[in-house]
Amino acid sequence: MVPEPAAAPASHPSTTEPAAPHSTAASPAGAAAELADLTSLQVLRALDSGPRGLTDGEADARLAGAGENTLPAWQTVSWPWRFARSLRDPFTAVLLALGLVSAAVASWGTACVILALVVVSCVLRSAGEHRAARSMAALRELVAATVTVLRRDDPRAAPRAREVPVDALVPGDVIRLGPGDLVPADVRLLRASGLTVRQAALTGESVPVPKAASDAPGPAPAGPFDRAHLCFQGSSVATGTGTAVVVATGQATAFARAHTPPGPVRASAFDRSVHGISQALVRFMLLTPPLVLLAGAALRGRGLETLPFAVAVAVGLTPEMLPVIVTICLARGAAGLARSHDVIVRRLPALHDLGAMDVLCLDKTGTLTEDRPVVAGAYDAGGRADDDVLRWAAVNAWWTLHLADQPAPDALDEAILATDAAADEDALLRYEGLAALPFDPVRRLSTAVVRGPALGSRTLVVKGAAEAVAERCALDAEARAALLATAARYADRGLRVLAVATAERAARARDYTPADERGLTFRGFLTFRDALAPAAPDALAALAEHGVAVKVLTGDHPGTASRACHDLGLTVGPHQVCDAGATDALTDAEVAALARRTTVFARCTPAHKARLIAALRADGHTTGFLGDGVNDLPALRAADVGIAPCGAADLARESADAVLTTRDLGSVGQAVLAGRHSGGNISTYLRITLSSNLGNVIAMLAAGLILPFLPMLPTQVLVQNLCFDAAQLAFAYDRPAARALRRPVLLRPHDFLRFITGFGLLGAAADLATFAVLAWSVHGSLGGADQAAFHAGWFTENLLTQALVMVLLRNGRRAAEGRVASPVRWAAAALAVLGLLLPLTPLGPLWGMAPPPLAYYPLLAGVLALYAAALVLLRRRYARRQEALCQPGG
Repeated sequence: MVPEPAAAPASHPSTTEPAAPHSTAASPAGAAAELADLTSLQVLRALDSGPRGLTDGEADARLAGAGENTLPAWQTVSWPWRFARSLRDPFTAVLLALGLVSAAVASWGTACVILALVVVSCVLRSAGEHRAARSMAALRELVAATVTVLRRDDPRAAPRAREVPVDALVPGDVIRLGPGDLVPADVRLLRASGLTVRQAALTGESVPVPKAASDAPGPAPAGPFDRAHLCFQGSSVATGTGTAVVVATGQATAFARAHTPPGPVRASAFDRSVHGISQALVRFMLLTPPLVLLAGAALRGRGLETLPFAVAVAVGLTPEMLPVIVTICLARGAAGLARSHDVIVRRLPALHDLGAMDVLCLDKTGTLTEDRPVVAGAYDAGGRADDDVLRWAAVNAWWTLHLADQPAPDALDEAILATDAAADEDALLRYEGLAALPFDPVRRLSTAVVRGPALGSRTLVVKGAAEAVAERCALDAEARAALLATAARYADRGLRVLAVATAERAARARDYTPADERGLTFRGFLTFRDALAPAAPDALAALAEHGVAVKVLTGDHPGTASRACHDLGLTVGPHQVCDAGATDALTDAEVAALARRTTVFARCTPAHKARLIAALRADGHTTGFLGDGVNDLPALRAADVGIAPCGAADLARESADAVLTTRDLGSVGQAVLAGRHSGGNISTYLRITLSSNLGNVIAMLAAGLILPFLPMLPTQVLVQNLCFDAAQLAFAYDRPAARALRRPVLLRPHDFLRFITGFGLLGAAADLATFAVLAWSVHGSLGGADQAAFHAGWFTENLLTQALVMVLLRNGRRAAEGRVASPVRWAAAALAVLGLLLPLTPLGPLWGMAPPPLAYYPLLAGVLALYAAALVLLRRRYARRQEALCQPGG
């Protein structure tokens, strides 16, 4: 028979605070859940085992059948596979297709340039993600190597405790657990003495959870990890000892099941934006070559000889430097975060999502608050501050720790011993400790028996739950009700409450027992609050300043969560706190409306967190989630960008897009700024390049219909694109203006199409005006114009207009903000010089260009001046419209 289990201790409860359900894992707890409602004897029979454990032969046979007790190997992506995976990027795929088409029509120069850009982009992205993977490998937590198992040589031999490798553990093995041990598999407790287990890796809750081996049925748990008689792989023993039978190993454990994401991986904000923009561009590019060929055949009688020109026009519309610019921007930002702000970006596009994020969802414990309580105050029965209450509590905590043979104080005793009252050891040592009755979950009390300065008497110092202390005090019903009402008021303010009482007893030889905890004199209350993370208030203020709303998704009681938010300076009104259970009866649309106006969701399960994040995303928000436990995996995967803090479970870090190497919430703010920096540069590049390219394409198509010759030769288009592409690299190193970092940066396809259409048409108008100028200055009529001079004149105008666009439409800092010249300005100046001088050099004739007449340049200057003025006016109008849209209600 299995011996009767010993009672398991627990941390001091706050009896006036409703218990919040622990978070649970998204997936069932496997074999442990199936056996959860059986008695320990039934579990042993189901596993064909016994209290004495397995024989060596039985263990070997089961190991061969069940396999080793190891987690599924996390697939390390090889560098070649990362390179091949980079080709799935929409723009990279489009470039690759255009390069292959260019090669098919024998446009070798264009094909080589495009394919080189594809290779460079893939190499940069693969290298960045490979570096992030190596950094992650350095963060992996160590796992248990051996475990103490009861094994027998043969069925009749006595069991012997021996150390065996963790991977040799099998279902039915009986193991022993002690302080500091990692739980090596999912187990069912057979015996427990003072056992508490840290389940932070599973549930995110840092407070040790009491465990017991009782077979008595209890209330239905909120989730599989809440069963007191089950311990799970991934947890560790905080205090006490236990004997347990293994019920699941390897991939059958709840911890291993979390390796497999449920359902398809969500598309991030970056993926959705790039997909939308690329779809529009692909339509344009697929439509352009047929239009050029049909127009040339119908109006000019040209045949397939215009195919290279048609491909060149399609290439001209493509932002071929986009993969390179995106990868450089994101890789530089990610490297800077890892180097200076302790943030590892595991997936480069996640940096853009950080910059686009406008809602950050996070848990309270370990992020906004530290994993420990602190004393908030000490009050007498009437609610007045009383330091004597804290002094008596310190005496209780001090002598209970020293006399009850506890390896370490619990969290509330630690908070008491960290106060000034406990720091005065002389005051504590005035009392001589004689005995201690440690805390247990039945009495919900701890008692220290001390001898004071007056000899001949003994003082019992009792500390525990308010109801338990009050019912043992010499009080009438009315006075007891008044005390409990006072404790309830403290709890309503989000504070945890302990009561303190004393009693004088005559000296005696026999031991003290719980029966002596009667007729007490009530001393007062101690209140506790969560210790605030030092950097959290400043971090929250910085996030709010940059337009990121914070929503707290926690398993705690609503009052506790509201109190922490209030202490942190996070304004939470009475209607901004909601019990997550209320969302169960709501539709998705109603959940989205509720999430929009609610700041704190309390008593959240993992399913609640994932659903709330999905609702926010469906409502048009770019969401981030900061979580650290296996139970947070659904929410990490549901968010646009998942973030794991230092100390998070290995699975949480592996599933996150970004990992903090410290618990400083300020690092998230720095990651947001870095993301906006990179996203702003990518956005600027896209706006400028696409609008300029669209203008050129429209002008080329119009000129192809008007002119008796090709407006530009394919070689000239290639050289022009190369010059512009080289200059565009400067966008990756630009410094955005401060105003560009104040709000989320999101690549919105509709916004881009509106921008590039307006500015593209303006650029096309400037090109068409240049045609007229060229017709007048070169020959006076288009029909007899000198083709080489015309090509040179338009080549020059194209590069000059592109240089103007780079300077006038960028979002970088103004000259007054810094003395260092922008790399974009230097690149634009170099582009303008190339446009003016290249046709005049010996290279001009090689590419089919001749110097335009001098009369052309003053006229071109007039066209450029008008174009620059129109650009400035249109940009101001566009900026005013954007500001109006960003205003509340806009």
